[in-house]
Amino acid sequence: MDDTPEWRLPVEGMTCASCVRRVENALARVPGVHDVAVNLATEAATLHADSAAVLPAAARAVADAGYAVPQDSVELQVTDMTCASCVARVEKALRAVPGVVQAQVNLATERATVTVLRGTADDAALAAAVARAGYGATPAAGGGAAAPAQATRTPAFWDGPWPVAIAAALSLPLVAPMVLAWFGVHWMLPAWVQWLLATPVQFVFGWRFYKAGWKAVRAGAGNMDLLVALGTTAAYGLSLWLMWRTPADAMPHLYFESAAVVITLVRLGKWLETRAKRQTAEAIRALAALRPDTARVRRGGQEASVPLASVRVGDEVVVRPGERIPVDAEVIEGSSHADESMLTGESVPVPKKPGDRLTGGAINFEGLLVARTVAVGAETVLARIIRMVEHAQAAKAPIQRMVDQVSAVFVPVVLVIALATVLGWGLLGGNWEAALLNAVAVLVIACPCALGLATPTAIMAGTGAGARAGILIKDAEALEVAHRVSVVAFDKTGTLTVGKPEVVALHAADASDADGGTLLARLAALQAGSEHPLARAVLAAAQARGIAVPRAEHVQALPGRGIAGVVDGQALQLGSERLRESLAAEAGTLAPVAQRLRDEGRTVSWLVETTPPRVVGLVAFGDAIKPGAPEAIARLRAAGVRTVMLTGDNAGAAARVARELGLDEVQAEVLPEDKAARVQALGQGGAVVAMVGDGINDAPALAAADVGIAMSTGTDVAMHAAGITLMRGDPALVADALAVSHRTVRKIRQNLFWAFFYNVVGIPLAAAGLLNPVVAGAAMAFSSVSVVGNALLLRRWHPQSRTAATAQRGKR
Repeated sequence: MDDTPEWRLPVEGMTCASCVRRVENALARVPGVHDVAVNLATEAATLHADSAAVLPAAARAVADAGYAVPQDSVELQVTDMTCASCVARVEKALRAVPGVVQAQVNLATERATVTVLRGTADDAALAAAVARAGYGATPAAGGGAAAPAQATRTPAFWDGPWPVAIAAALSLPLVAPMVLAWFGVHWMLPAWVQWLLATPVQFVFGWRFYKAGWKAVRAGAGNMDLLVALGTTAAYGLSLWLMWRTPADAMPHLYFESAAVVITLVRLGKWLETRAKRQTAEAIRALAALRPDTARVRRGGQEASVPLASVRVGDEVVVRPGERIPVDAEVIEGSSHADESMLTGESVPVPKKPGDRLTGGAINFEGLLVARTVAVGAETVLARIIRMVEHAQAAKAPIQRMVDQVSAVFVPVVLVIALATVLGWGLLGGNWEAALLNAVAVLVIACPCALGLATPTAIMAGTGAGARAGILIKDAEALEVAHRVSVVAFDKTGTLTVGKPEVVALHAADASDADGGTLLARLAALQAGSEHPLARAVLAAAQARGIAVPRAEHVQALPGRGIAGVVDGQALQLGSERLRESLAAEAGTLAPVAQRLRDEGRTVSWLVETTPPRVVGLVAFGDAIKPGAPEAIARLRAAGVRTVMLTGDNAGAAARVARELGLDEVQAEVLPEDKAARVQALGQGGAVVAMVGDGINDAPALAAADVGIAMSTGTDVAMHAAGITLMRGDPALVADALAVSHRTVRKIRQNLFWAFFYNVVGIPLAAAGLLNPVVAGAAMAFSSVSVVGNALLLRRWHPQSRTAATAQRGKR
């Protein structure tokens, strides 16, 4: 029997023995696989392979054969990470677990997102792998249930400001002689007093560096804590040696202050960094806070306040004025307005009446509402939004890959440089004391923290700023690519236009009805009982003009042609051009008017009196352009972005919208299945294309674009296919999405520049003896704080679109 390890993979999509053979053949071709058996009944493949490393390749082989190995995403909260080297080590440990396909660790959120082949690795195995690497890991609350631990937990004593304050109080007397020397006062503490002050700082407040450094050594790697522990121990040990070898009546120059101050400064930097990282998670906290803990449910005619977790789909919830709406629901009683600004970025209250949808987390204003629950828990809009923001903040941008490669070799290179500094100064200069101090400065200045924080903190701040404006960025890659977009392709209906027909023209055949009021009254009378979109447009127009609608009698539908009825004793029929022609009613002077409206892409309906056949008038319907569309196109063109419309509508309707908005290009009568190919064609020549849409037919084009941008007013399918979702159906947010991407990428580049700058400049200076260890410690602490602080400036970004800007002002 084959004694190689045995692995089991679930396989989805098999239906017959032919499928089994195809999967077995695909797996047998994977290098390292020796024996395969596929069971159709259990939908699983059992294989003997050299190691777990072949499992991801086996899953890809199954996928290439047309089937799938289901995968799960596991979230872990990781503790004790301090720098980019820690991130690399945790990722390496997780990827070594059998069944892990991918692992991404975010230093800013302290989260690991692990993709595993279903049934191959559980939370315990992943946490154990992290523990073996020297860190702690626990399963993270999913579904947007909680913000990152760094953002929500109450800091323990050792993570708070008091250890920093105590360490600073003990270090201050050690630094005081140096400060006094600048003013010509030469005074020195006795050596034993210096030792007494420095020792608790070194081994009590600096214990965390020894602990984390030792874990790194045991794991065969290095991190920032190891550098700090080595550097400060060297300075402390040198001081002890000088105390021992110096006569009691002499006053040696000791370096206790270097060790103590470096530890104090690094701890200060880590505390400030933690506070700043907590602020970057504000978007998650703000969204999570929208969810109330209880809901008022009506059951059996009785109202009771129950925990939110016990509410079920179909329950009737009662929302009083001023309360937050607990779940997604549909209004069945009452009317009111809802404040949805925290979800959509729009500060204008939204009217709610029976039949309207309520979104959990919004605030009910003035009326009592009773609504039937349609979604709870992780399926609510709010929970999905939180998941999207968490996913984006935990994701790793493509630019981070370069940082990961650098951080993997950073600490070993620094240790080599420090050793070369000691040997160079000691052997060439003969001053081993200076050699050791310069090596300490090298170890202290070389902080990979800034490298690890440069990208994730900027992404967290950028996605948070976007979320506050109603722009949800689903993944970091979309955020990074969006700033390079040179072509934006828009769908028309529901994206640039409202997507609902409205009356745009009325022309009566009777000259006495110049304003079309009588014509509109008759049209409304015929349409009064219809739910057709065109009928609703007529009734809305009559209501807007305050026209009294007469009663229609004998109303009946004319399949394929229109509607008929009697109004004020006149037999009337309303319908298309074909209806008018079938009644032999002459269009007369309205014929050129109708032709002009059709050329503009309008839908024309005729009102005809049947006995004798006579045209009473015509009504034209059109899809109104969204208020934010002109602003969106103008801003994009001002930024040098080419604007294109891809629509399945006729050329006349498309040309009218293009003229009104000033689009650069329009492609009309495009079949849904052809949209993705048109998007790909727009990207030829190196152009970066963004596609904006809202319908199911837009999903392939959204996925084909470099950046897909979906309107949340559209379908779930479109939103899943897009990397960015606009929580309001406002095209002006497209320009804002590109703007927040530009600002975020600029912050990432600035952060990476400074992170590299500190090390590229600081390490040579320290090795050359031009940098005191105390100054090196201050610079190292400042590097991390400055990178996080620079990222936090993104919180000041506000959208330029008029509606979004109004919402921002309303929230302030």
